Amino acid sequence: MYSILEAKELVADSIYEFVVKAPNVAANCEPGQFVIVRTDEDSERIPLTICDYDREKETITIVVQVIGASTFKMKSLKTGDAFSDFVGPLGRPSELIDTPIDELKQKKILFVAGGLGTAPVYPQVKWLHEHGVDADVIVGAKTKDLLIMEEEMEAVAGTLYITTDDGSYKRQGMVTKVIEDLYAEGKKYDLCITIGPMIMMKFVCLLTKKLELKTIVSMNPIMVDGTGMCGACRLTVGDSVKFACVDGPEFDGHLVNFDEAMKRTQIYKTAEGRAYLKAKEGDTHHGGCGHCGGDK
Repeated sequence: MYSILEAKELVADSIYEFVVKAPNVAANCEPGQFVIVRTDEDSERIPLTICDYDREKETITIVVQVIGASTFKMKSLKTGDAFSDFVGPLGRPSELIDTPIDELKQKKILFVAGGLGTAPVYPQVKWLHEHGVDADVIVGAKTKDLLIMEEEMEAVAGTLYITTDDGSYKRQGMVTKVIEDLYAEGKKYDLCITIGPMIMMKFVCLLTKKLELKTIVSMNPIMVDGTGMCGACRLTVGDSVKFACVDGPEFDGHLVNFDEAMKRTQIYKTAEGRAYLKAKEGDTHHGGCGHCGGDK
């Protein structure tokens, strides 16, 4: 069992933060990786990106949005309760980790976070800040009420830009409008890292491609079982078939086929859709979901 040292509500009845005692994960994780969590033995396994970690306190922080039965059950957990399973770290760390610090200090880096994507963006920005590297951050939310981690991000970002779709806080408009405004003001960047809803990442990449700005995306939103078995997070990157959970979750955003990934995610939700994908994808189809027969 993995004790919950702190549980709090970030957005009413929607988004929750848990600080969990997980010594092995905390000792080995890096920004960009994720964990698989089960509330109890009867719950499904949920992949969640690591929001923060403290090696000395042996803790991992995760942020959970209530979208189904298992996350609904998870929201009832309080400080002092425990998760049944907490497995990780999984996935490949951010490419920033393997880049020499002197080289990073020469780069102008921009992070673009949308909604819950703020949580996995934070540890990367924090890691850079701890190593003396400034990075600008754009955080977008539908409304002020859905904005999370503003104070935490403000503490580690070079400059923090916040925008809301409805204009209820700070700027009004999409994150892409902020990028356009920054470039119009003469700002230039060497690298963009964007995490959030797939439709947001798609349009960020369309814009940054025009700007000739290298862009990394995190495809964690399409992961289901987090092990590469179910095949839900299959996507095309350039000319290759990849799986977000084992090959990523980060990829070159200009090579990701977002339209295919979004369509496939919708199809995968039904039994008929999974059978269709099995027939269409043949030998490259993963059948670990146990529903389409691809594992036979």
